[in-house]
Amino acid sequence: MANTPMEKTLLVCCGTGCIATGALKVAEALEKAAAVMEKKGILRVTVNLKGGIKTTGCNGFCENGPIVRLMPDDISYYRVQPSDAEDILKHIAGKGEIVERLLYKNDAGMKVLTQKENPFYAKQHKIALRNAGLIEPGNIKDYVNSGGFEALKKVMTMSTDAIIGEVEKSGLRGRGGAGFPTGAKWRQCTTYNETPKYVVCNGDEGDPGAFMDRSILEGDPLCGIEGLIIAARATSATEGFMYIRDEYELAQKNVAKALESARAAGYLGKNILGSGWNFDISIFRGGGAFVCGESSALMASIEGRVGEPRTKYIRSVQKGLWDKPTVLNNVETLANIPYIILHGASDFIKMGTKDSAGTKVFALVGKVKRTGLAEVSMGTTLKQLVFDIGGGIPDKRSIKAVQTGGPSGGCIPASLLDLPIDFDTLDKHGSMMGSGGIIVMDDHTCMVEVARYYTKFLSEESCGKCTPCREGLRLMLETLTDITEGKGRKGDIEFLEEIGTAMKEASLCGLGKSAPNPVLSTTKYFRDEYEAHIKNGICPAGVCPKLTSFVIAKEKCKACGLCKKSCPVSAITGEKKKPHVINQRLCVNCGSCRNACPFDAIDTKRPDKTRKEAKQVEKKTTVKKPAVKKPAVKKAPLKKVPAKKAAAKKTNKKTPAKKAITKSKQKTDKGRASK
Repeated sequence: MANTPMEKTLLVCCGTGCIATGALKVAEALEKAAAVMEKKGILRVTVNLKGGIKTTGCNGFCENGPIVRLMPDDISYYRVQPSDAEDILKHIAGKGEIVERLLYKNDAGMKVLTQKENPFYAKQHKIALRNAGLIEPGNIKDYVNSGGFEALKKVMTMSTDAIIGEVEKSGLRGRGGAGFPTGAKWRQCTTYNETPKYVVCNGDEGDPGAFMDRSILEGDPLCGIEGLIIAARATSATEGFMYIRDEYELAQKNVAKALESARAAGYLGKNILGSGWNFDISIFRGGGAFVCGESSALMASIEGRVGEPRTKYIRSVQKGLWDKPTVLNNVETLANIPYIILHGASDFIKMGTKDSAGTKVFALVGKVKRTGLAEVSMGTTLKQLVFDIGGGIPDKRSIKAVQTGGPSGGCIPASLLDLPIDFDTLDKHGSMMGSGGIIVMDDHTCMVEVARYYTKFLSEESCGKCTPCREGLRLMLETLTDITEGKGRKGDIEFLEEIGTAMKEASLCGLGKSAPNPVLSTTKYFRDEYEAHIKNGICPAGVCPKLTSFVIAKEKCKACGLCKKSCPVSAITGEKKKPHVINQRLCVNCGSCRNACPFDAIDTKRPDKTRKEAKQVEKKTTVKKPAVKKPAVKKAPLKKVPAKKAAAKKTNKKTPAKKAITKSKQKTDKGRASK
């Protein structure tokens, strides 16, 4: 959506994922190589690379970083190393070919040049991530050239009613999890005349495996800032806050830089764009707790109080920060605002479904071939997301479930993968949209352990203010732990369901109300796994150590030795061309051998059965040694003790040691008596 044609530019992805794999070193190597090649006359930077070498935000395809992209040719190189810098620049200078070894191979094994040809990007539709990977974070010139602040200029000529009306028509719903209509929230805030009013951007992304908001804040911070300024203009707010998770250091750095550049350019601060309207934004570092992502807990944190939620008989749009009208929106929600204002609600509602318009960014992780950030139209099915964009399940395994919505989301079974991804559909099936985390699970995943893992996380993150959440999570965790350790009892499943139902009805905030989802969805769709743990004493997935033992199937074993190499306790023995064997006495049931075996030759059995079989084998293979007769030992005759000496021993004569102890006790008793 760039308004100005892009000059030939080399873009190095420097999102957190690519930085972790050496992107900064790649950018440095490209700069150094360009300088050397220019001295030698091989490359003319002002001609061949007029746009220069820039570091950008996240491209989304994190597992294949560092990513280097040549624009406007749209040639993408993956897993680039500093040693590749010279070859990339030679091609740009016309002195070499495209570096084919760095191109991505599609599902057919063909190398592709552009992102449009890459199956990970091909079916994505980017609105919130429209600038990610294309501009330098915080560089206001780059942002303006991509159409930035045009929406702000437009709203300065619009009435409050017209701005909110456009957002209402778009059908935009909160992308942070609750899915509340954004326009309705803004409209409600305008009905209260109390001043001052505040707007807050919620960037406290605490879900495990989620990094949607992080990507926007790191790669395109000015987009979220522009959205927040428009929200302030629509609600007559005079002060804003960017509440950013404490661990997001790069996001905080890039947002701070972006705020400074926006102030310097007149888009923020006093007399914005010469209108006489004053509005400014401050950064607030998150409280370091998962519960601070909840609106009232977040506001308590900003006020300097403990991040605990409150009852919401009065909404934050009426009494929020310091009991003043406050609008809180998620980062991704605000990133959509400039697009809606600039292109109109009619363009936005072309994507998505009737009740869930637009697009949604998902963090696709887990047992899937292609992981990363994917932005797709609402209504896209889980199957399309996992198989078309994600490439399906690796290692020829089958999919078991997809967990949506973060730790408070539910687990959707493989039989329901054709469900469209939207707010209402997921809610009907025991899950939720949440902030957009999608975790894919294969047939080696134990759903009871999954429920226990998320319940443990939520139990640790619960603020403990309300009894249903605090005690309910504790009881569920204890019960789930017992089941995974082979201590499950009849009635445990019904007990979990009873507690979960009570928590959904009686908990104070959204955390407590949604916390039972992982348990309730797994007892609903994977009840047979719970019963196998409780009734049969076995973990069908082979994950719970106390309910699992591994054996090598002789008919499948190819004696490759990979299982033997992977075993951390050397419990596997075997020779070449002969089936290997697991020593059950040494095995710790970690599952490393099964993960390493390419022939699916590791089977799972009940631990007690395997132990019995192992003992039987030992009995058969053990060679009985002939009994050795020990020589008889003659005992010396006992000496008779005279009666007088024996009587003397029995008398209570005190030894010197006993006398010393008695004296010390007497001194202590006298001291106590004197006191």
